[in-house]
Amino acid sequence: MPLLERVEITGVAAEGKALARINDKVLFVPFAAPGDVLDVQVRKSRKQYMEGEVVKVHSLSPIRVEPFCAHFGVCGGCKWQHLPYDKQLAFKQQQVTDNLERIGKLDLDQVTVYPIAGSDKTTFYRNKMEYTFSNRRWFSRDEIDSERSIDDAEGLGLHVPRMFDKVLDIKTCWLQADPSNAIRLAIKEIALGKGLSFFDLRANEGLLRNLVIRNTPGGQVMVLMIFGQDDPDAIADMMQAIDQRFPDLHSLAYMVNTKRNPSMADLEPVIFKGNPHLEEHMEELVFHVGPKSFFQTNSLQAKRLYGVVREFADLQGHEVLYDLYTGTGSIACFLAPRVEKVVGIEYVDEAVDHARSNARLNRLDNTHFLAGDMADVFDDALMDKEGYPHVIVTDPPRAGMHPKVVRQILQAGAERIVYVSCNPATQARDVELLSSRYQVVKSQAVDMFPHTQHVENVLLMQRV
Repeated sequence: MPLLERVEITGVAAEGKALARINDKVLFVPFAAPGDVLDVQVRKSRKQYMEGEVVKVHSLSPIRVEPFCAHFGVCGGCKWQHLPYDKQLAFKQQQVTDNLERIGKLDLDQVTVYPIAGSDKTTFYRNKMEYTFSNRRWFSRDEIDSERSIDDAEGLGLHVPRMFDKVLDIKTCWLQADPSNAIRLAIKEIALGKGLSFFDLRANEGLLRNLVIRNTPGGQVMVLMIFGQDDPDAIADMMQAIDQRFPDLHSLAYMVNTKRNPSMADLEPVIFKGNPHLEEHMEELVFHVGPKSFFQTNSLQAKRLYGVVREFADLQGHEVLYDLYTGTGSIACFLAPRVEKVVGIEYVDEAVDHARSNARLNRLDNTHFLAGDMADVFDDALMDKEGYPHVIVTDPPRAGMHPKVVRQILQAGAERIVYVSCNPATQARDVELLSSRYQVVKSQAVDMFPHTQHVENVLLMQRV
């Protein structure tokens, strides 16, 4: 593969990578910034693009800032730390508009595009972190080159990108507020002191597998341990040690996962001590968040995001509202006080159970939640029974909506569609498919994840 010399980085691209143009090809480079001049070793070459890594720096971009995390460049969690936050927001806004224009074929002069809503907190903003135990952690180049024997091979941290069996041992993570770091470091210390086995990701064996820490803006903390072996005595000993070190945890729970995959969907949590859930508050609503619950991982920005959805929906009180891909019903419950009826649809049975529970908790008796494949459940028979929608809110996964769902939305004839998306590219694709009957009139991006390339975008589509 060629070595490209004195490459000038000109922009940013998908997956948080920077880009340059070499003749008729696009070159993607991780951890670079627009304005850098670099030598890049190409690692992959295809017909229309190349991927490479920096091997020499000639000059760094004047827009760069010093990354605040010692793990930057290895951990894949916060790839844009070297960019100032205002530039991050500008790049995210551009990502949204480029997709709407190129894929969605929109004339944005005809759309009210609001400035992206940045996050007031750019560090310690997550309410959930999941860490992995490994008996063979990631070794730095300095450790490898030193040729000394390494007797601390165990790690508790985050996966290194594109390496399923390599875990970066995290000293300080800037994503979740105290006492998250103290809990993680203490649990590793306790495990090493007891001589417990850290998980072998290749052999799929070992007692200690994962650690999940949840918290709330109000200060509640949940610790969930996931064990890879069903060893009741060892599990009880470890859980008691955690309880003794952190007696004020709001919830302490564990699961046992002996499968080859790390999915928790089919596992039952055991509450070792404390409450079975945390309480998240959003305006006058309360949401119970259990060990397996889905909730937006940036609580403060979730309120802002849902506020945009409510504003775009322009609810008057008489509407029948359909919330597609409702998850645990947080958007449905947030909007329910403003409408006559909400119908929420989600394919995960357990998420629907949580949605119903959250509706009962908040005494929202005008909600109806259904479980099933969206393409099958959202049909004419359902609307004949529950009523045809005045407003549709849709918040699909990154892949966007199934074509059958798009066709059903077109047939449903709602006055307004509020489309929430974590992937502006698939959102723009779906917008183009809906353009025969709906016109985009408003767009609002919201930054849920500072220092990453990810962005949420909300569109208001009006029936033509």
